[in-house]
Amino acid sequence: MTPPKRQRRHPTDQPPPQPAAPPGVKKNPERLFVVAGKDGAERAELDLVTLIVASADPPPSAAPEQAALLRLCTTPLSVAELSAYLNLPFSAMTVLLTDLLTADLVTARAPLVRQSVADRSLLEAVMHGLQRL
Repeated sequence: MTPPKRQRRHPTDQPPPQPAAPPGVKKNPERLFVVAGKDGAERAELDLVTLIVASADPPPSAAPEQAALLRLCTTPLSVAELSAYLNLPFSAMTVLLTDLLTADLVTARAPLVRQSVADRSLLEAVMHGLQRL
């Protein structure tokens, strides 16, 4: 008895089908320089942990990426989170955010840093207050 012949899943004369793109991702994304605009312009000094908050609704003339940024920033989000949500690299995010900062549509603020060690006098005051109870 001869074994059956194996058939190819994809004929050799046709290329294999491309995997489907995840939802929300364009099949032919625009190049980053189209999204980022002019190159060589001054950029705001932003860090990955800088918090961005929208101060206005997106204007009708805003680019789709800028409108998405403004809709996402109703609550403070870091630049790293925005970059992940929009699938854009940090360099493109800084250009978009610089445009929004110069138009006063968003505000940037440094993240809140907690002290690593609490103030000793505060701890003593809490301890004495608890002892009085």
